[in-house]
Amino acid sequence: MAKAGWHVTVLEKNAQPGGRARQLKIDGFYFDMGPSWYWMPDVFERFFNQFNKCVSDYYELKRLDPSYRIYWQNEVMDIPADYTSVKNLFEKIESGSSAKLDLFLDEAAYKYKTGMQKLVYKPSLSVTEFIDADLLNGIFRLDIFTSIKKHINKFFKHPQIQRLLEFPVLFLGALPEKIPALYSLMNYADIKHGTWFPKGGMYSIVDAMHKLAVSLGVQFHFNQNVKKIEIENNCATKVVAENEDGSTQYYNADAVISNADYHHTENKLLGAAYRNYTEEYWEKKTMAPSCILYYVGLNKKLENICHHSLFFDTAFNQHAKEIYATKQWPAEPLFYVSATSVSDNNLAPKGCENLFFLIPVAAGLADDTEELREYYFNKIITRFEKRINQNIRENIVVKKSYAYSNFVDDYNAYKGNAYGLANTLMQTAILKPSIKNKKVKNLFYTGQLTVPGPGVPPAIISGEVVAKYVIRLFN
Repeated sequence: MAKAGWHVTVLEKNAQPGGRARQLKIDGFYFDMGPSWYWMPDVFERFFNQFNKCVSDYYELKRLDPSYRIYWQNEVMDIPADYTSVKNLFEKIESGSSAKLDLFLDEAAYKYKTGMQKLVYKPSLSVTEFIDADLLNGIFRLDIFTSIKKHINKFFKHPQIQRLLEFPVLFLGALPEKIPALYSLMNYADIKHGTWFPKGGMYSIVDAMHKLAVSLGVQFHFNQNVKKIEIENNCATKVVAENEDGSTQYYNADAVISNADYHHTENKLLGAAYRNYTEEYWEKKTMAPSCILYYVGLNKKLENICHHSLFFDTAFNQHAKEIYATKQWPAEPLFYVSATSVSDNNLAPKGCENLFFLIPVAAGLADDTEELREYYFNKIITRFEKRINQNIRENIVVKKSYAYSNFVDDYNAYKGNAYGLANTLMQTAILKPSIKNKKVKNLFYTGQLTVPGPGVPPAIISGEVVAKYVIRLFN
């Protein structure tokens, strides 16, 4: 918006930029509070290129090798960055699977290219946006009407390979049998484009975007808790915010773009007459997971650990059903660990380790207590220590948890969601909440609860989609 000549004011509820990608600093430990995976580097590069900048102007990227490690019940598997090595790994697990992986990823490459060029950069306000000869000709190749589970099982029979390929869609918000096979494009992004790490952590991206915005004249106001969007003659005229001291601040507006939680914007900042959707509409939506997070600092280094580790040493199907079907606290959860200090020593004091634990759980589990958080922490730490064959409990010098109530308090997250709406077929493109308010001429929405969906690259794309739409509308 600033690049197009608009005077842009950003109102941020919290004390620093970044939203869910904020940074937590405690006693020399630097934790990325939310996103921790850097996939689809082309999306980040494209973003900065639009301002005649490159990613390398702001931060240094390192490709991780191995991309990540998986702890199965009885073995440990590293997923290499090199594609030939990935094929060799598959072949060891299942004879003939390396050739099938070529075919699988050829299809996934088509979906990735088509998705990035023809689908995700559209505002999805009308089905006519998708009337495109290439799209129509390739509709069956996109596998929109087949599930990712069925699609993967068509190529591979070994459960380890199936789980490995289902993992990237775990956070898209539904069981693999409910997610369209279109999202095998995520496997292409994973295996071919690789897993990367920005030096300084994911907050380096936030810092870069903030610096770029400021250089374009964008004004940031932090600790501004927006309370209301004032409407006159079906136009948003003012945004009303509360300062840290409780005083009220008014901001005049020609257009308002809300990157706050969509449900919160509609139900708390607008009068009922101006909302796109009813409470019943939201109640019927399928949410992507929430999670319990733990930020842990150790006063020692660990041996032979990876930057990213997935603990798939319990029943995958059971945990998935507890998240998406029965929506209950998991009995034996899968979990994920990020150790950024393995890749960047500056993120922890000398001789120390920085650990980020994540347990995916169902959205809406409001009975989030300290006792429950402690119970799950002890559960996963016991497994972690056993699998890495090292003790850490007595070496914990920093520990902070983050779960449902924090997501609600800090981000006004509907049902304490961490990732937004599930990417099911019935919540894709024009079937997602609209980027445009249908009753207020100059109010728009961006972020994970609208198009194109959850995740860091889609969030970046969402901002571009809505900005270009607003600019076109006002010209």
